Amino acid sequence: MSEAQDGQHPQINIEKELRQSYLEYSLSVIIGRAIPDARDGLKPVHRRIMFAQYELANNYNRPHKKSARIVGDVIGKYHPHGDSAVYDALVRLAQEFSMRDPLVDGQGNFGSIDGDSAAAMRYTEVRMSRLAQEFLGDLDKNTVDFRPNYDNTLQEPSVMPTKVPNLLLNGSSGIAVGMATNIPPHNLGELCDALQLLLDNPQCSVDDLMEYVKGPDFPTAGFVYAGKGLYDAYHTGRGTVKMRGRVEIEERKKGLQSVVIREIPFGLNKSSLVEKIAALVNDRKIDGIADLRDESDRKGIRIVIDLKRGVIPDIVVNALYKFTPLESSFGINMLAVVDNRPVLLTLKSALSCFVDHRREVVIRRTRYDLEKAEARAHILEGLRIAIDHIDQVVALIRASANPEEARQGLMETFELSEIQARAILDMRLQRLTGLQREELLAEYKDLLQKIEFYKSVLDNSEVLRSEMKREIREIRETFVTPRRTEVLTEALGGIDIEDLIPDDEVVITLSRRGYMKRTNLENYQQQKRGGKGIAALHTSDDDYVQEFLTTTNHQYLCLFTNKGRMHQLKVHQVPEGSRTAKGVHINNLLPLEEGEWVTTVLALREFAEDKYFLFVTRRGMVKRSSASLYARCRKTGLMAVGLREDDELVVVRPIREDNHIVLATADGFAIRFSCGDIRPMGRVATGVKGIALRRQDSVVAGVVLKDVDQTTEIMSISANGYGKRTRVDLYRLQSRGGKGIINFKVTAKTGPVVGAMPVRDNDGLILLTSANKIVRIGVDEVRSKGRATMGVMLVRLDEGARVVGFDRVDEGGQIVRDLSVELDEADGMPSVASASDSADGRGSKPDAEPNQDGDED
Repeated sequence: MSEAQDGQHPQINIEKELRQSYLEYSLSVIIGRAIPDARDGLKPVHRRIMFAQYELANNYNRPHKKSARIVGDVIGKYHPHGDSAVYDALVRLAQEFSMRDPLVDGQGNFGSIDGDSAAAMRYTEVRMSRLAQEFLGDLDKNTVDFRPNYDNTLQEPSVMPTKVPNLLLNGSSGIAVGMATNIPPHNLGELCDALQLLLDNPQCSVDDLMEYVKGPDFPTAGFVYAGKGLYDAYHTGRGTVKMRGRVEIEERKKGLQSVVIREIPFGLNKSSLVEKIAALVNDRKIDGIADLRDESDRKGIRIVIDLKRGVIPDIVVNALYKFTPLESSFGINMLAVVDNRPVLLTLKSALSCFVDHRREVVIRRTRYDLEKAEARAHILEGLRIAIDHIDQVVALIRASANPEEARQGLMETFELSEIQARAILDMRLQRLTGLQREELLAEYKDLLQKIEFYKSVLDNSEVLRSEMKREIREIRETFVTPRRTEVLTEALGGIDIEDLIPDDEVVITLSRRGYMKRTNLENYQQQKRGGKGIAALHTSDDDYVQEFLTTTNHQYLCLFTNKGRMHQLKVHQVPEGSRTAKGVHINNLLPLEEGEWVTTVLALREFAEDKYFLFVTRRGMVKRSSASLYARCRKTGLMAVGLREDDELVVVRPIREDNHIVLATADGFAIRFSCGDIRPMGRVATGVKGIALRRQDSVVAGVVLKDVDQTTEIMSISANGYGKRTRVDLYRLQSRGGKGIINFKVTAKTGPVVGAMPVRDNDGLILLTSANKIVRIGVDEVRSKGRATMGVMLVRLDEGARVVGFDRVDEGGQIVRDLSVELDEADGMPSVASASDSADGRGSKPDAEPNQDGDED
């Protein structure tokens, strides 16, 4: 430090000053505000609230006092902070859902578990609870040190001489500077038993103590899992435990059932839980709920969830645990102040801190009582001598000229101390009666016994330990209550939802505008040729079914988007709907970005390493990747393929190495090459060139061929309704990356090619136009032609209309899978029946022009 040029202002290093000032501030917050003392488990504000009530004699057996009176004394005498902060701390001490054993007995509105705030302090009244009295019982016996208050005008205790292990009993939570504490509440009876063990065997282990302390005991009850997290917390001071609310199944009239929530996890806002459940029901994330209502009252919590007929209650209960805070985690961090510094405590060290504190309190109290008893016995010894020589004493006093002469005479004659002589002179004449004499002798005898006991407590550690154990037994017998939270030793795994859901065959449909649903396959009856068919779903005028696949409830749905991302759902997670229901929008199931839509939906039972996906992009890139790379999918999706800025994903297909691939473009070109030409690549790889596109051209279809024979043909359809079929063997096998050969003669009359798919003679075709008209024709009605032709008119379009979608159907009118790779369930990829990739961007691209996707597997 040096003087400035003016000689008046010292210069200091700002970095050092900030470091020192912030250190002082952080220590102040840690020691004096946010972290509790390990001995009494109280933060300074709580300790001052209790001491202020002690000074006001606001005991449990006295009338309540206004909260404003208590708050005023606290902030005026000891705690110079805001009144709202002090009142909030006072309110929490009175809340039965916040404190395992409240330290304040409140009268009035002190808030609710719904998050309602307490009434203003001028309306509510408080007094100490009976348990709180045990914090202050020996405060007047020099059991703890006192320190000056903030303005050095008063004294306040630095710690309470509590008989209650409050740090673990009621727990604590707080955030300081660079550290935080979060200690759960426990059962008083279990803590007392553990303290008895610790006094009997100071060398006992944490495992020994855990035989008595089973786990946290929250005021809101519920369940807690005593697993590795609890073991770590008690052994190291840090760990995480799982909490669950208590749920019951009740029978209603007409065979209906209800799920009733009777207890919730500690710290959970009940109204927030109800709102969360309602939101999940509205978002279709939890199905089968008919009604939800909160019937809680003064008797306890009761949230009633009425179920629809036929719904399995365990499925709903598991969904509640999975998607709502009905199952929560409590992060234990047992940080407390020990010797004016923060220390991370184990279960044993936390109990040991209390035992050491009680030992010091008992010793200091005993010393105080011994001093008082010895002083009183000394006086009684003098009175006894005076009574035994009463005539001499009276004569001496009468002969004395003044009290000083009488005192000196007594001290010299009977060898008394000055204190004894003064006591004799102050004694009233009624003490000379026979009854009073006997009382003095009895009191003297009793004091001698107490003095002997006090000395034994101070001199003999076994007697001291017995005295401490006696006090703990008294606390246990007086205040113990049954455990509220049930401790579970088995993992909170619950019932696997899939164990309760039959693996039935279902149909998944996804419309062009992004509406998705799951329907039992039995709802789609097989019809004979020429039937009128049945509606798959009710759609608006500009919507139609884009994906239609048959799968089972336990399989995975892999949904690939135009931006190259993959999302994953279990089939049973898709909300169920009737055959004609519209379904739910895909955005309620997947976190899609703006301008992103689903192009392909595949169903898989497992992600086998020897099975592959084929990715085809708009700019002609292709990639083959193992299905095992896509097994772990995040909730936000997974990057499935790397795309360039001007590219997008057209289609994804399951593929084998012996399959052939045909890529078709909008300008009427196609290339056929072997899957073996594409080496397996990583998940985020961009791929390799599948076809060299001409200027302004783009890929519209990626067809995977399992069998190549004289009966397999490629059906190509253009935007203006022209189509043709061409034998596969007319597409010569080439190496990938070539420009391809002519597939369709594109003219202004035909318009660009919108898609291609493999067909056979007995198949049918369904075409959908932008005017929302559906045309069905047989494949055998379309002549087989060479590659370099434009085909025939399949549908006569209105002016301005175009073909936006098509697919292949069987004789009964059902959409079927293409003649592409068909991996059976034994191979890990169940058969998939999907709509055409032909025209419009799969799934959720609302109100968009057709994106001219390619076709089916």
